Amino acid sequence: MKQMIYIYHTNDVHSHFENWPKIAAFLQEKRNEHERKNETILLFDIGDFIDRFHPITEATRGKANVQLLNDLRYNAVTIGNNEGITLDHEELNSLYQDAQFPVLVANLFQKNGQQPDWLQPYTIIPISDTFRIGVIGVTVHFIKFYELLGWMIVSAFDILKELVAEVRKQADFVILLSHLGVSDDELLAETIPGIDLIIGGHTHHILPNGKWVNGTLLCGAGKYGQYVGAVAVDIDGKAIEASLVDVSTFPECERTKQKLMELEQKSLHQLEKEVVVELHEDLPLQWFAPSPFAQLLASALKEWCDGDIGMVNAGVLLEPLYKGVVTKKDLHRICPHPINPCKVYLRGDELKEVILQAHTEKMKHLSVRGFGFRGKVMGQMVYEGVELEIEIMSDGSEHIRRILIHGKEIDANETYAVATIDMFTFGHFYPEIHRAPNKIYYMPEFLRDLLAWKLAQCQ
Repeated sequence: MKQMIYIYHTNDVHSHFENWPKIAAFLQEKRNEHERKNETILLFDIGDFIDRFHPITEATRGKANVQLLNDLRYNAVTIGNNEGITLDHEELNSLYQDAQFPVLVANLFQKNGQQPDWLQPYTIIPISDTFRIGVIGVTVHFIKFYELLGWMIVSAFDILKELVAEVRKQADFVILLSHLGVSDDELLAETIPGIDLIIGGHTHHILPNGKWVNGTLLCGAGKYGQYVGAVAVDIDGKAIEASLVDVSTFPECERTKQKLMELEQKSLHQLEKEVVVELHEDLPLQWFAPSPFAQLLASALKEWCDGDIGMVNAGVLLEPLYKGVVTKKDLHRICPHPINPCKVYLRGDELKEVILQAHTEKMKHLSVRGFGFRGKVMGQMVYEGVELEIEIMSDGSEHIRRILIHGKEIDANETYAVATIDMFTFGHFYPEIHRAPNKIYYMPEFLRDLLAWKLAQCQ
C-alpha cells in the first residue's frame, strides 16, 4: 500500500476574501477526507496573504488575516512583500503573535543580524518514524525598503546552498516556500541541489501541473485565491504529482463567510471612528482634467518629501471628498493603494521626457495592474511647482510649448528633486524615473497618510 502525503498551498491571496469561504470549504473537505483515510495532509501559504487595500487588513494591520489562517490549521507560512514592507517595524513584529503555525523566513533579520523571535528559517515535520519533511521559507529581498523599516534582508541565493544542505541532513524530503518569483525559483532549482519541491509565489504564476527543473518540481497557484495548489507525494515510489484546483465551483463555508462579514463590519466601524478633518467645502476630482483634490495630493507630496516639484497621477484617487467629516474609512476607500512617497533626482532633460510622456493620451488612459496600484487608470499627471504652456493644434490635439519650473523655463542640465510615488520607480512607465540612480523612499507612510496630514492643515 502506498504511503502518500497530500500538500495544499495558497499564495498571493492579497486579502481577496471573496474566494476565501470557498477555499475554506474545499480545504475542510480535503482535511476530513484525508484524516478519515489516515493520510497526511499539509497546508502552506507562500506570502502576500495580506493586502491593506481591504478594510479588514487595514483596520487590524493583518492580524485578522492570521486568524483566518489559524482557522484552517495551516502548517507553516512564509511572508511576501505585503507582509514585509507595508507594515511598520512594530506591526510586523507583532503580526504573528497569535499564530498557531511557524513563520518561515530564512533571509530576514533584525539590523543586528539576529533573527526576530516570531520567525524561524525552517521547520522539520515528522511524518513517520522513518520519514521527515524539511520546510524552508524565503522572501523577495527588497533591500532598501526593509532597511528603511528597520530590518536587514539578504538574498536567498546567498544562504540557501548551505541551509538546504543543513536541512537535508535532517529530512528525507525538502520543500522550499519561495516568495521570490518564478524566474528565481527556476534558477534555484538549476543551481542549488537538494530541493525536492519549490512552492512559489510573488509573480502570480500559474503552473497547472507544476514544472520540472533539474529534478525539482516547481508549483504556483496564481493570485487572489482563484486556485488552491495540490501536490501528492508518494513516499515509497518517490513520485510527486502537482495539480491546481479551481475553487469557483465549490460551495461557501457559511461559518467562514459569516466571520468575514463580522470582521468587515467591525473594521469599517473602527476606521469610521477615526476622524481626520471636517471639510468646509467639497474637494472635486477628475481623472483627465485639473481638479483640486489631485492638486492637493501633489502639493502634499512636494511638501512631505521636500521636493522642488510634486508630481502624481490623478488616477490614484478613486473618488472626490465631500464637505463634512472625513474619516480614515473615507481615505482608505478613495486611496487604498500600498504606495509610498518617494523623491527622485532627475536632470531637466529627463524630467522633460517624463512630462511629455505623461501628457500623452495613451499614458493618461493606461490601465495599470500591480506595482501597488489598486485603481483603474493612470489619469492625468498633476504637478505642484510646474506650469505647462499648451498650444492647441489644428487637429484639436495638445502640444506642450514650454515647461516652467517655478516660473522659469526648465533647464536641461539642472537637477530637480521630484517628489512623486514609488510606483513610478518599479515599473517601466517612465524609463527616466526607473533608471534614475538617486531615489529616496519615505516609509512606512502611504499616500492616504499624507492626505490625512495635509487635510489636517485645512482645519
